[in-house]
Amino acid sequence: MNRLKDRVALVTGAAQGIGAGVSRVLAEHGATVILTDISEAVKATAKEITDRGGKAESYKMDITDTGEVNRVVEEVLGSHGKVDILVNNAGIYPRRKLVEMPEEFLMKMFDINVFGIFRCTKAVLPSMMERRYGKIINMSSVTGPMVGSPAGGQTAYASSKSAVHGFTVGLALEVAQYGINVNSIMPGYVHSPSAFGTRGAAEGRDAEEAMREFGLRIPMLRQGTPEDVGNAVLFLASDESSYLTGIYIVVDGGNILQEEFLGPYEPK
Repeated sequence: MNRLKDRVALVTGAAQGIGAGVSRVLAEHGATVILTDISEAVKATAKEITDRGGKAESYKMDITDTGEVNRVVEEVLGSHGKVDILVNNAGIYPRRKLVEMPEEFLMKMFDINVFGIFRCTKAVLPSMMERRYGKIINMSSVTGPMVGSPAGGQTAYASSKSAVHGFTVGLALEVAQYGINVNSIMPGYVHSPSAFGTRGAAEGRDAEEAMREFGLRIPMLRQGTPEDVGNAVLFLASDESSYLTGIYIVVDGGNILQEEFLGPYEPK
């Protein structure tokens, strides 16, 4: 359980959801995890990890503020001497049809989902290059690089997540000679009460019931969990993936494999 012993990992967007799940998994495997988020709730998430015996610290950090990102990274480098692992997870996913999309909406999407990754990576990269070691994992999505959403309104989000993997490929080649691995994760549907609470309420059901029923559309008969994504991040953050760079891992229960899923496959 110590695959990341003595490693320092910085995770963005770590207050809840995938970022919190990733942080829990990395801490369980021995890393000192630096949780960052724009929300003050990141403190409680870090405390949950330390209460369970993990090593975690938290910082309130806005990834759209270059100065703030640099200050946090400098503080972490000052106290720990290094950042071995960077997980660029912070992102937003509001929907808006292109013909109804104000330019401010598009700019905000890219400022967080794409340029935030540029800022955080640029802040940690010099120290990784100097040490000739680093693991950078970027959170892309199946939406954009691989599939579209039947719900619509995803042109901005899909474009931003395609850009994330483009960044991953470009940077992977740029820093491979420094012993730095740069890869991306492409999650599908991941369990999130906030995403299904409104739907469940409108249909007279709670969020958990709505999510369970939605999961039955997926070949593995459930939505993913934040820890499912965290386990993929763990592999890319460990030295077991030392010869992998510029790749993506899809974590979606087989959902992109199907044209139309009609239910569990029964043997004839």
